[in-house]
Amino acid sequence: MYEFIFKVVIFGERSCGKTTLRKRFMTNVFESDSRRTIGVDFETKNIDVDGKEVKLMIWDFAGEKRFRFMFPQYIYGAMGGFLMYDISEYSSFSHISKWLSLIQRTGQKFPIILLGGKSDLDYIREIPWKEGRKFAKLMDLNDFMECSSKTSENVQEAFSILTRLMIDRMTLTKTEIPSIRV
Repeated sequence: MYEFIFKVVIFGERSCGKTTLRKRFMTNVFESDSRRTIGVDFETKNIDVDGKEVKLMIWDFAGEKRFRFMFPQYIYGAMGGFLMYDISEYSSFSHISKWLSLIQRTGQKFPIILLGGKSDLDYIREIPWKEGRKFAKLMDLNDFMECSSKTSENVQEAFSILTRLMIDRMTLTKTEIPSIRV
């Protein structure tokens, strides 16, 4: 029996690594030839965090503009999320505010971790780690990390941290989720 069941959303611009993150987390395998997500993909995974049995329902949302109209409906009921960008592609970072604005318009509040994907591409990095961290603080996001689905760096850790944030939110009656600044 699960102590918690959480809906987790992964969102951000197209090709920033959302699907490979989800697949690495689910199977611990890196698939370099993953197909683009059409609309949304959904999977569940049971994990143990600090002795608590948790079921994660992971929603991987497509980053293409043509699907953004669906985004508010898909995040309804989310308990946590990863806002991703590709550290080697500045355009993916430059659209983060637009994604946060979409969430803000729904009136929902849930923990969000800003996640710089593809950290294995450090040699062609366009967004310094400090810039990602600064932006996460500026927007009052709950945390910031970089990860690599290819090497598995920080993949499990990111999901564990987000799960702890969601558990804390559920168990502490007065936990306030900060409003997103846009």
